[in-house]
Amino acid sequence: MNQPDIIFSKLGLEFTRIEPVAFEVFGVAIYWYALLICMGFIGGLLIPMAIAKKTGQNTEDYVDFFMYALIAAIIGARLYYVAFEWDSYKNDLISILNIREGGLAIYGGVIAGILTLYVFARIKKLDFRVMCDTAAPGLIFGQIIGRFGNFMNMEAFGGHTDNIFAMSLNVAKTKYIPDVLVDKMITINGAEYIQVHPTFFYESMWNLVLLILILLYFKHRKYKGEIALLYLFGYGLGRAWIEGLRTDQLIIGNTGIPASQALAILLVIGSLGIMVYTRIKLSRSLK
Repeated sequence: MNQPDIIFSKLGLEFTRIEPVAFEVFGVAIYWYALLICMGFIGGLLIPMAIAKKTGQNTEDYVDFFMYALIAAIIGARLYYVAFEWDSYKNDLISILNIREGGLAIYGGVIAGILTLYVFARIKKLDFRVMCDTAAPGLIFGQIIGRFGNFMNMEAFGGHTDNIFAMSLNVAKTKYIPDVLVDKMITINGAEYIQVHPTFFYESMWNLVLLILILLYFKHRKYKGEIALLYLFGYGLGRAWIEGLRTDQLIIGNTGIPASQALAILLVIGSLGIMVYTRIKLSRSLK
């Protein structure tokens, strides 16, 4: 009898035959992670196009932008990861190009996407802030879908937990077992498991709530760029908490500080500061 690969015992859920490869095409493996990212990008394009249509913008501008953003985001996500895992690549630089083995960091993709949008807007003479507001919901949707690639890879999980969402991973199928979890293994029907925080799920659900709130607020926005700032604040707030639970953090040098957690905190402070300043400025202009 095959043991489940993933068990949510308190929710009564079991998943068997969890594999990173979805199928093969002419002998080339197509990974779930790649498929889910593609699905995220498709949704991430359709949502901004729908918003653009409602707000009187040219939807073709977003099609053109997303073609550039797709390439930039992948490169940015890879470079961000490699930068904080340099010791693993410095003696084999060609391996940096092997993204099929994993190693993409969402923050790198977001940063690259924003920079690409800024350049695109300047060249096309479009309003960067309006485009940021329009694209933000699509970006969040992509993050919601993309995180389930971590589920299929059985990666990006947190430390030990016994809460209602506790996720048990079959040790025989898990690529990476952090040292802090070695002495916390449990046995289920003769197989060893680690019971961890499903941080991919936490982040996906956090982003789903954030997306709903942003879409509800969209027509009530008070100034250009407010939706984008709300995204940076909301996502940063959730990521700062969730990143602290993860066991595969990218660390800044020898500081012991998780890079993505530090960046999340900076985004929260920065976006909140800009929103408060802008609100005060608007209130004064109305007097």
